[in-house]
Amino acid sequence: MEVSKRDWRLYREKLPEWQEAYMERLVATYVEYLKSDEAASTKFWEMEKRIKRDKKNPGVLIELRKQDMPYDLIRLMHEGVITIEDLNDFSDELKETVRFLKDRLG
Repeated sequence: MEVSKRDWRLYREKLPEWQEAYMERLVATYVEYLKSDEAASTKFWEMEKRIKRDKKNPGVLIELRKQDMPYDLIRLMHEGVITIEDLNDFSDELKETVRFLKDRLG
């Protein structure tokens, strides 16, 4: 599928919003963990592991390539960054492609 200019522009506009919301949820989980009764050293090293892992999530960092956009949308859904409803403003063709690929890829 060739991604339309409109869908590509919309994706580039929405992605930072999606990432910001996702990172806000991550920070909230960090805060809850940091309030726990664990030892400070345990919390420190656990946070270091979590942040290292979370930095690789597309909800935090993703390389923008137009031809990868449908697959990236599926990855964002799989990782809990967005839902299918977040694609409401996109073209029907893109939504159909994403649904098809999602069903195929699981």
